[in-house]
Amino acid sequence: MVTWTWRSFRELTTDELYELLRLRQDVFILEQTCIYPELDGADHKSHHLLARDKKGSLAAYLRLVAPGGKYKEPSIGRLVVRREVRRKGVARALMLEAIRKCRQLYPKQAIHIQAQAYLESFYKSLGFKPAGEPYDEAGIMHVEMLLAPA
Repeated sequence: MVTWTWRSFRELTTDELYELLRLRQDVFILEQTCIYPELDGADHKSHHLLARDKKGSLAAYLRLVAPGGKYKEPSIGRLVVRREVRRKGVARALMLEAIRKCRQLYPKQAIHIQAQAYLESFYKSLGFKPAGEPYDEAGIMHVEMLLAPA
């Protein structure tokens, strides 16, 4: 069982901010050995979705960046799932909640993601379509993808 909490950047507590930055660091930088500018300035323009397990630990996270924050469309990014809860449907549930929130906040707009290429079929299963050729970013192949407006 996962509980969802949405927060604007200003609503995040210092403990929540520490937790989410730690999870992003543990997975993206340490586990995936990807050196990139993790603190990119977009967090201030984002809504943050924290998914907690039944013990209250941060199990997964993503951010929803407002239109113009990274792309002209709203975007979903920094999706991360703690290793122990992977392959249990958490990422899909997280994305569905993010799409729902995005449609609520920004109706009639496409949703942009910058997907790791190996996850392209996962995002396609949610309705996203490639919007360009794959490219290397910090040693990991990525592809831009869009979900058409509802």
